[in-house]
Amino acid sequence: MTATTPFYAQTRAQLARLGLPDGDLHLSGGSGRAFDDGCHFRIEVPTVNSVNAAETLLSESRRRGFTINRITETRGMYRHTAREIGEYVALGKEYGAEILMSVGPRAGYDIGASVQTPEGSRIGYRLRGQEQIVRAVEDIKRGLDLGVRGFVVYDEGLLWVLGRLRTAGDLPEDIHLKVSAHCGQGNPASAQMLEMLGANSFNPVRDLTLPMIAALRQAVTIPLDCHVDNPRMSGGFIRTYEAPDIVRVAAPVHLKTGNSALEGHGTSPTPAQLDDILRQVEIVIEFLGRHCPGARQSTADRALAPAGAGTRTEV
Repeated sequence: MTATTPFYAQTRAQLARLGLPDGDLHLSGGSGRAFDDGCHFRIEVPTVNSVNAAETLLSESRRRGFTINRITETRGMYRHTAREIGEYVALGKEYGAEILMSVGPRAGYDIGASVQTPEGSRIGYRLRGQEQIVRAVEDIKRGLDLGVRGFVVYDEGLLWVLGRLRTAGDLPEDIHLKVSAHCGQGNPASAQMLEMLGANSFNPVRDLTLPMIAALRQAVTIPLDCHVDNPRMSGGFIRTYEAPDIVRVAAPVHLKTGNSALEGHGTSPTPAQLDDILRQVEIVIEFLGRHCPGARQSTADRALAPAGAGTRTEV
């Protein structure tokens, strides 16, 4: 069921024929979907930009009795040594956590000045020129050689290239391509386009309402990656009380949790910030158990399995 407005019926019907919802959705029902293991949500901690931070988060979460399913590095693989990348991979295997690493070349690291201006900042982390496409693919290949199987992609053109290379057998079939929120996509048509281009999960812009998130779920089958909280420089919101509803309308969903401890993106957390991240993750898991006890979190080992969305289930 769509939003309450009765207007624009012809356009809504035309969009519905394209496989899109005819509006943002009421929240009366759940998504009806789950991960392949039958579970509804996984916990993702982004901006984990050092091996020491990853080890602290994974070891401490185990000691405190809760699970982090996914660790996401966001500085870029080419900012890390081969030894460091190998250590990330080893930690993922030890703790049963999915490790995602970011493609390194991006506009912010390039020599162009436009991205540093208020108008140019809109190009975000996208790639400039064909050589950066070549280098981005090389960054992926370096990561693959070091054991990485999950990658954060910031450019739709690169996603298209990687999806085609994977289909052609030039890249492994089991690699996970996650589209970053920095791409700025936040509507069902864009979500469906990204899925068609090869995305295995999609991180929409951070400030969507629950009906908007529900409409995204209706448009695609891949997991959504939704922020429950965010760094101050990206709004600083904390949606802890909305986490149960996000799971209900968006499952299968990765709840991106803990970034409210940070000032911005691309940084390396301090020890105090790591403790705040752990506290926020623990609080979110507590709220889900309290207010949405039917929602199931994947166990640590299941996070290493492909994040499909083929199971039909209700929260």
